[in-house]
Amino acid sequence: MSVPDAPDAPAAPPPVAPVVPAQQAASVRVHEARRADCPWCGSARLRNRLRTGDLRRHRPGRFTVDACRDCGHTFQNPRLTAEGLAFHRRALRGAPRDTVTDAVLALRDAPRRRRATARAMLRFGEPESWLDVGTGHARFPDTAREFFPYTAFDGTDLTARVERARVLGRVEEAHIGALTDPKVRARVEARYDVVSLLHHLEHTTDPRAELHAALDALRPGGLLLIETLDPGSAFAALFGSRWLSYDQPRRLHLLPPRNLRAELESLGCTIVTTGSGSGSGSTGAGAKHRPVYVPYDLAGAAALALSHALPAPDAPWRAIPPTPFQQHARAVLLRAGAPLVAVAALADLALAPVLRHTPFANAYRIVARKPAKPPN
Repeated sequence: MSVPDAPDAPAAPPPVAPVVPAQQAASVRVHEARRADCPWCGSARLRNRLRTGDLRRHRPGRFTVDACRDCGHTFQNPRLTAEGLAFHRRALRGAPRDTVTDAVLALRDAPRRRRATARAMLRFGEPESWLDVGTGHARFPDTAREFFPYTAFDGTDLTARVERARVLGRVEEAHIGALTDPKVRARVEARYDVVSLLHHLEHTTDPRAELHAALDALRPGGLLLIETLDPGSAFAALFGSRWLSYDQPRRLHLLPPRNLRAELESLGCTIVTTGSGSGSGSTGAGAKHRPVYVPYDLAGAAALALSHALPAPDAPWRAIPPTPFQQHARAVLLRAGAPLVAVAALADLALAPVLRHTPFANAYRIVARKPAKPPN
């Protein structure tokens, strides 16, 4: 026989329902106010480039990318708030994974590409110290050490991944936080011979402030290494929202090469890289950026098209989940379509030697030297 509770015993609190991702997204202000001007040059002459959903992770929301008619700067508008960015960037339990598209995106960080970037710096000699910004698991410093065995590599990242990289010996010092954070900025000021920003500027809320902070971390005469996406790529116009490099809503800014060069030169830097048409060693105002082709445009477009031609995946934020038949059909058709994506990936690799020197090049590299003394 059960014994009743004492009269003065407090009632048990009701169970707390778990917060699902849709509720998390609804509980925060996802977007800032829409801008009427370009965040780079201030022009009010904007045009819409695309409106799209989250094609890669299938999370809720619609996102707009605008471009400036005057300077070409391309940016998310309205931009996600800090809370919205956190929601869309972090891993969520139960969220669908598009393994085919993720595999294509991983080509950008392939060891072969990391080695090519490191080799581009050999002509400048071996630096004493190098800071890799937004380093994540520090795969690039780990690869670059093959070419610069006596260089001390440090890293910054917004997450604790950089601390794990330090434990693994990939970097010597780990700085958790944005490079523009005053605490991080104070720790790294004027300490490095090289600072690298590799596919990092497109994720930052203020790329100009990031550039200034990177230059502050350099010693006088130090080198700033930048690789970033080119919004002028012909593939961006050809594929639209299926251009994998847009990757909405996680990428906020795409900078045309001329804008980046002009900004660095206005800060007194000398551009020391050259494009294929300028000849190695050109410097000054006439120097070009170095076109870079990340071989994933055809495969990325094919993977995104395949994913969205199939029944929608199950997700915690869906009001009505897909039926077991729809889930099974998606899994079977996704596996069946994977060889088509593989063929597109082979075409990307075959065309890479040609496309990197054409308007189809989807990224570029700039190396700039910080002035030996502050500009007047």
